[in-house]
Amino acid sequence: MSEQHPTTGGAWVPDACTLPTAERPLRLVEFDRFFHAALRGVDRLSPQHLRLRLVGTSQAEDEARDLTARESSCCSFFTFDLSRPGPDALTLDVRVPAAHVDVLDGLAGRARSAAGLR
Repeated sequence: MSEQHPTTGGAWVPDACTLPTAERPLRLVEFDRFFHAALRGVDRLSPQHLRLRLVGTSQAEDEARDLTARESSCCSFFTFDLSRPGPDALTLDVRVPAAHVDVLDGLAGRARSAAGLR
C-alpha cells in the first residue's frame, strides 16, 4: 500500500503527512511512550472515530495536548478532541475522513500494543 512507511513501522504514517521522514520514527516513539504511560482503554466508536481513554493527570493532559497539536500540524486530516469526563479521567477523540480510515486502524493497533491492551 502506498501509505505504508516500512522505516517507521506503521500504516498510520500516510503519504499526506508533512513531517520530515527522518523525524517520523521519533514521533512514533513519543506516541508509544505516551500510550504506554497514559492509555487505559481504546474504543472504536465508528470506522472514522476512535476514543482513547487516558489517565486524568495533568502531565497526561499536557502531553496529549502537545502531541496532538504537533500531529495536527503535519497531518491535517486528523481531528483531535481532548476532554475531561471526570476528575481522574481524560478522553481523546480522534477522527479522520473516510479516505484515512486505514491510518486510524494503524493508530488504534499501535496504541493497544504500546499500552499492552488487546
